[in-house]
Amino acid sequence: MKFTKISDLNIPNLQIYRHLRDNVVTKDNSFIADSPMVVTTLLKTSLEIKSIFANKKYFDENRELIQTKNIPNLYLGDKSLMKEIVGHNIHHGVMMHGIRPDETPLEELDEHIIMLDLISKNENVGAIARSAAALGINSFITPNKGPHPYGRKALRVSMGHISKLKLLTYNDIFNTIKNLQEKGYKVFAAEITKDSIPLKDVQVPKRWVILMGDEAHGISKEVLEICDEVVSIEMNKEVKSFNVSVAAGILMYNFIKG
Repeated sequence: MKFTKISDLNIPNLQIYRHLRDNVVTKDNSFIADSPMVVTTLLKTSLEIKSIFANKKYFDENRELIQTKNIPNLYLGDKSLMKEIVGHNIHHGVMMHGIRPDETPLEELDEHIIMLDLISKNENVGAIARSAAALGINSFITPNKGPHPYGRKALRVSMGHISKLKLLTYNDIFNTIKNLQEKGYKVFAAEITKDSIPLKDVQVPKRWVILMGDEAHGISKEVLEICDEVVSIEMNKEVKSFNVSVAAGILMYNFIKG
């Protein structure tokens, strides 16, 4: 492998590691991943990789895998240099600059879909993606505003497993739900209301979508009205709600088993 040893922190191609933060969108749909497990997981996919910035240990341990990829730039440096470039402490010795995959058209999504309304925390988006991949729910729909599954924090929490999912982002939740229903999906909104169906009583159809809402405010009344059913998880009345990523995991597991 041919490395560029870092001594000049102003190399233009390195600046993306400094400036690209969560929820920032570039013209070429770049993303930054960090931590050895995440980067190694992504290296095993067909994603386009623009560069890796790592210490010698990471390159030595993953030499064969890296050599299978056509990566234009391999930057060699230590953690202190990484810290200077990105502006904060680096706990692991590797980062990657890649390009998000093309989105999957709605008609090519699978029969089982997890869909997000406005989720505010990157960590929850990543946790939901990881649970979906673990449970074999391979299609993920998210709004184009707010945290993106390929944001740095979301990627880290998903352990890179978002790369196993078909991804579609939307502009208008109402049109998207309508289009899904026209394709034969039954859309279940996860929300606690006086009319919601307990999870144990849900009749799971062949084609379904689980819609998860905002951590603090849930799913709006207007969106609930266009969904086919509203489902809630039976729980201790003294506890207001589950964390949205925990609730998503419970719902996906039960729907798969249903």
